[in-house]
Amino acid sequence: MKRIARFAALPVTDLLCGQEWVLRRRRDLVWLLVGLLAGWWVYVPLHELLHALGCMAAGGTVSRLEIDPLYGGALLARVIPWVSSGSEYAGRLSGFDTRGSDVVYLVTDLAPFVLALFPGVWALRRAARARRPGLFGAAAPFALAPLLSLTGDAYEIGSILVTRLAPWSGVATLLRGDDVGVVFSRVAAAVPPPWGGFAAAVAAGVIWAWATYGLGAAVARALGEPALGAPPPLAADAGAAPAPRSETAKSSMANCQ
Repeated sequence: MKRIARFAALPVTDLLCGQEWVLRRRRDLVWLLVGLLAGWWVYVPLHELLHALGCMAAGGTVSRLEIDPLYGGALLARVIPWVSSGSEYAGRLSGFDTRGSDVVYLVTDLAPFVLALFPGVWALRRAARARRPGLFGAAAPFALAPLLSLTGDAYEIGSILVTRLAPWSGVATLLRGDDVGVVFSRVAAAVPPPWGGFAAAVAAGVIWAWATYGLGAAVARALGEPALGAPPPLAADAGAAPAPRSETAKSSMANCQ
């Protein structure tokens, strides 16, 4: 149970311990926020473009990708014919054809999250240990993307998997979608409402999100960046040896206190 709890807490541990590493001076918080905004501004259009590229690489077609002008939608629309500037979301792949293949559908949904596997979690930990608050903030959207997508792509991935199962295969059109609020309303209006399938899709999405972060953590560890522990005391920063790196011993919330 302790290993499961430690694994479940890993994203929060990396985030909170990382902040302790980088927030040493008053201006560090400003740099972290600037980096976070810059990272998010880059990540949003890149995420949506990877959805489209994943779909085409798997054998599907793309007809419309909406990106808000705030994230460069107008500029991208000038150079990419299937990009449209403007969306009720920050970005959304609203026109694509999977040719009826759930494999293509899953690849389309999964493609952007390669950025969480690398450089996402690795970059987050690397920036923390380097005491670079701007880079830490910029890496956060890439590393935490699976968790940030719990009401969007993560749910959709879970719904695709769940509706492959016999109990809910007949209500796939009700349960599948990339906006959990919209799907909730659709399910609530159905007679009878397939709440079991909806709950299963939510659970599958949560499990996928944490598993994806865990895989990114494993990649980071293999590349020399294990889970973040508490930083060395301020007085020891200049001359003390770096804190030991241990995925198991340094990943509990207690190490950040």
